[in-house]
Amino acid sequence: MKIKSDFILRKMDDMSIVVAVGESAKAFNGVINLNPTAVFMWEKLSEGCTEQELVEAVLAEYDAPREVVTADVAHLIEKLRAENILDE
Repeated sequence: MKIKSDFILRKMDDMSIVVAVGESAKAFNGVINLNPTAVFMWEKLSEGCTEQELVEAVLAEYDAPREVVTADVAHLIEKLRAENILDE
């Protein structure tokens, strides 16, 4: 899976937000605020990866229990799918 090219991450001061551009901007109004861990996951998804590869990348980067990381990754992917932000 991969983030659609119509969604871009912008960093402003200490905030990281995602905005829709192009055709996606017609259907998606607003912005998404991301915390640093979500930014890390967004960047991995922008490169393209599976859910399991994303879990492994987060585990390698952060000191967190596998169960927590797996749940967090699943939650983010669910939200991105609901907003039609992922190409699968």
